[in-house]
Amino acid sequence: MKNYRTGFFAAVAGNLALVAILAGIWWHHQAPQPMATPMAQDSTESPMAASPAALEAPLVPIHISPQRLQSIGVKTGVVERKTVDDEIRATGNVAVDETRLAYVQVRYSGYIQKVFVDATYKYVRKGQALCTIYSPDLVATEREYLVAKQNQQQVAQSTVPGVASSAASLLDASVGRLKQWGVSEKEIARLDATGQVQQELEVDSPTSGYVTERNALPSVAVQPDMRLYTIADLSTVWVQAQVFQEDLGRIKIGDPAALTVDTFPGRTFSGRVNFIYPQVDMDTRTAKVRVVFSNPGLQLKPGMFVNVMLKVPMGQQLVIPATGILQSGTRQIAFVNRSDGYIEPREVQLGARVGDDFIVLKGLRPGEKIVTSANFLIDSESQLQAALGSFVPPPPGAGAASAMNAPQVNADLSSDPTPPRRGSNVFRVKLTDAGGSPISGANVNVTFFMPAMQDMGMAAMRTSVTLADKGNGLYEGSGQLESGGTWQTTIVAKKNGQVIASKQLSVNATGGM
Repeated sequence: MKNYRTGFFAAVAGNLALVAILAGIWWHHQAPQPMATPMAQDSTESPMAASPAALEAPLVPIHISPQRLQSIGVKTGVVERKTVDDEIRATGNVAVDETRLAYVQVRYSGYIQKVFVDATYKYVRKGQALCTIYSPDLVATEREYLVAKQNQQQVAQSTVPGVASSAASLLDASVGRLKQWGVSEKEIARLDATGQVQQELEVDSPTSGYVTERNALPSVAVQPDMRLYTIADLSTVWVQAQVFQEDLGRIKIGDPAALTVDTFPGRTFSGRVNFIYPQVDMDTRTAKVRVVFSNPGLQLKPGMFVNVMLKVPMGQQLVIPATGILQSGTRQIAFVNRSDGYIEPREVQLGARVGDDFIVLKGLRPGEKIVTSANFLIDSESQLQAALGSFVPPPPGAGAASAMNAPQVNADLSSDPTPPRRGSNVFRVKLTDAGGSPISGANVNVTFFMPAMQDMGMAAMRTSVTLADKGNGLYEGSGQLESGGTWQTTIVAKKNGQVIASKQLSVNATGGM
């Protein structure tokens, strides 16, 4: 019994201890944590957080031998200033020129008797008879005219005051009524010549063209508001071109235009902009631009789907072949082939593309030669040579490329710490001649380059360190390495303006990415 009680109290004590431990853990996690003090950031940002502009490699001239340029197929073009025309391409449909439409109507009521033009799209000439109409009102008016004329002739010699003038006034009023009815001078002359009333009056075409609408049918009653025919002169046509809203600001009335249609391969029609409609379609974001074209032989038919090229004169502009531009993402780069054997990558600002050229707004001068082919190969070559500028030309007289790392002057690189690390380092270069004697009074520069690693989101990194002359051939300077890893390193030593040493090597830095 005593052992049972001892075990019971031991178990209770153990449970209380466990509860106390769990309560302490819970309180620790619920208590407010002190705010972490932000660490002072390095003045050099992490490559992972670099802006898009920082992801681009620096632009420094490079040197590639003529043999190498020939082997990779490099061609050059010239930056020139010339008169250019921009071209806006659009589609459209052929339509009737509304200013060349004619409607055939009469001013009297009646009935159609004969129809001479009995189908749409027949061609008619101006003055050609279209149909005849019998109008009781018109017949009565013609009879009144003949009576007034006869009376005027009978009393023309009357000596009674006012009789002759009254008869003449009545005749003039009859002529006026005939003209108000729309009776032609030809019909009035026939009345005068024959003295006979015409029961059916001819309706003639007011213009030459094609009948696009016909409502004149035999025995149909005619009223003044009835359109008998619509006649279109198709010697010129309109084309309603659909132009995107961003191009509207460059178009003005009178600009030349060209038209092509699949029906006539190789044929180009010339016209001019006639009107720009003041409304944009909200679905297609296009506006109609009306272009007028002459239409010999009726080759352009209303309703045709056509291609329109609107030419926008832009005057004298500095242009570069479009193949001479390397689009690097956030920049446009042109490779200038300089006369001293260097190829200089230069950032340029471009305007609109006109045909096979780009308008240059900034960055190039007339007469400069630029690379127009193998741009990507040159860019790759520059990456291999430490990214656009770490490479320097071999000393005069050097032969093969392998001789570039075997100069007469030795350049030995060391660092503190060894090996170098991510962050601040002290770099030293020892210059000695072929006999081992130190070389002083030189300008020494060490460039570290790490190519971009797109899969990891890292931009290309480049650090240049200028070393100070410490005497006895030793040169020293401090520099920052932004990351650990393998750096492509170039040592360049100059004395009296001449390169006396050029060496390339790989340096492994510690500290991680």
